[in-house]
Amino acid sequence: MSQHVLDPASEAEAEMAGVARACLVAALDHSNAEFIKISITTGDGVTQIPELQLPPRALRFFADVLRQMAKREPMLLVPQKCELTTQEAAAFLNVSRPFVIKEIDANRLKCRLVNSHRRIEFEELVRYQEAQKQRSENALQKLRQYSDDIGEAL
Repeated sequence: MSQHVLDPASEAEAEMAGVARACLVAALDHSNAEFIKISITTGDGVTQIPELQLPPRALRFFADVLRQMAKREPMLLVPQKCELTTQEAAAFLNVSRPFVIKEIDANRLKCRLVNSHRRIEFEELVRYQEAQKQRSENALQKLRQYSDDIGEAL
């Protein structure tokens, strides 16, 4: 799997990242622009590089990266079109490898076979994770409803 692990930020980097994220989020919250221009100038007002035009979506991604840096947590960048082994998928989902295999066998998680080895697309893992989250939320709502029903009956 082609991936890049970014080590946790130093204390100084974390502080800079927190301030930069706050500025970026404030700018994004007050903008409905289709793109945002970024320019770097020196003290005398001279532009050092050409202006950049970035979509707000890219800046939201940068804000997410800065948030992780500010927390001093390591990050893992994974290309979206990559395939993972069952062990890598288990690590991503924070579950055991046998659990991943059971989910594959139950057809809740799609994979393809390379000889006898299972390979799971990253997009499929994200889809599975979202589906699991939705199932959990639905179960929690049912529990709340049962609790309300019992409370009304008493």
